Amino acid sequence: MLRKIRQILALVFFVCITLLFLDFTGTVHAWLGWMAKIQFIPALFAVNTAVLVFLFLLTFIFGRVYCSVICPLGVMQDVISRISGMRKKKKNRFTYSTAYFYLRNIVLVIFVAAFFLGIGSVVALLSPYSSYGRIASNLLAPVWQFGNNILAYFAERADSYAFYSTEVWIKSLPTFIIALVTFVVIFILAWRNGRTYCNTICPVGTILGYISKFSLFKVEIDSEKCKNCRLCSMQCKASCIDIKNHSIDYTRCVSCMNCLDSCKHDAIHYVPSFGKKKKDNEQKEAKSVETDNSRRTFLTTAALISAGSALKAQEMKVDGGLAKIIDKKVPHRNTPILPPGALSKNSFAKKCTGCQLCVSVCPNQVLRPSTDLMRFMQPEMSYEKGYCRPECGKCAEVCPTDAIHLVSLAEKSSTQIGHAVFIVENCVAVKDGVECGNCARHCPAGAIKMIRRSEGDKSSPQIPSVNVERCIGCGACENLCPARPFSAIYVEGHERHRMI
Repeated sequence: MLRKIRQILALVFFVCITLLFLDFTGTVHAWLGWMAKIQFIPALFAVNTAVLVFLFLLTFIFGRVYCSVICPLGVMQDVISRISGMRKKKKNRFTYSTAYFYLRNIVLVIFVAAFFLGIGSVVALLSPYSSYGRIASNLLAPVWQFGNNILAYFAERADSYAFYSTEVWIKSLPTFIIALVTFVVIFILAWRNGRTYCNTICPVGTILGYISKFSLFKVEIDSEKCKNCRLCSMQCKASCIDIKNHSIDYTRCVSCMNCLDSCKHDAIHYVPSFGKKKKDNEQKEAKSVETDNSRRTFLTTAALISAGSALKAQEMKVDGGLAKIIDKKVPHRNTPILPPGALSKNSFAKKCTGCQLCVSVCPNQVLRPSTDLMRFMQPEMSYEKGYCRPECGKCAEVCPTDAIHLVSLAEKSSTQIGHAVFIVENCVAVKDGVECGNCARHCPAGAIKMIRRSEGDKSSPQIPSVNVERCIGCGACENLCPARPFSAIYVEGHERHRMI
């Protein structure tokens, strides 16, 4: 029964969190957005004390159920492992292996160092929630959107608008490659050995593993009833049951309950562990050094993390159906553009985990993962396919770490995230001698006005003049500029946002 309950809850969490990354309409987040906010790393970066206390207590009472129920990357590994067992027709295929404590602790130290130093790219690579977010948004979302477009195609011909098509494109090739490599590595490890990634690489698994070592409820083996048949050990995807010594490595056990149903001698149970005495004193003495080291590592890590938390219009492709329009290229920006609510470059870099949730839900297609090494995979804005509309706040609504702080639409319209820069040699009015004024007509802040290039000469072409004090950096001018491949006007980001 415990195993069935765990499987149902895990499936619900896995499907719902996946939908958060697949839903390009943003409607699912109103109901399921809280599932992203209770993930360990987002809660840590958001300094969400209530969630962190809940997860620590959950682990202290029941063991690492977070890893087997709430974490989408962990559940994905279980699904892959389950399929592997069905194809190989081997239900009992796992064996006990010793823990790689040194590797786990080294990865944990790297993660904590990156957390303190604000190296978001390293955190994004090691965070299990962010890793799954990249897999879902880069590998699954295009397939989902392509299927949606097929339905939209047939619905349109049936005079139905239940579906609408959306553009399928790769927002960042490096991030796509990393997502693909991450998936392949985790797939191979899970296919062959179950929870290898969770118990050797994942820093969240290591942190919670040290807590689960002292959990109140544990899976325990009754040595008097045990016949050493090894069925429980062969069912353990965490490879943590040493049936020879009738012991379990609780730092790796994810409380999946698979071992409970496999025992035919009623020798293994999920029971309260408090108040019980060790039956084997020699075994206790042999493991005392390891236990002390584990306790010290956990306390040190918890102290470091606590201290760190305290500090912390779809574009038309043809012109009149006659001439094909050349795609715009990304201009060079000295400072990246961050969405309203990010506050500043440093603040955003320290809080963002690069989970890609905001990139997936952005209806204007202005967010995409950064390729800068210091901010690798963290979102930044660019306006080739759209601009940041004043009436939209989807990215802030879904951000689980509050890296993009949710502000009112009035505040957003008054937040200066950058300013427009005019490149006179790119302007069609200068190059082709035609009247344009597209940037001035569509500027929502009224920061652009058209002036004669040569003052007093009425035959001189009109070019835009930007009031940088009034410009909010929304990118409407850059996006709607007809110049190709580079716009005649582009937005330069600000390191620190300000109200105007």
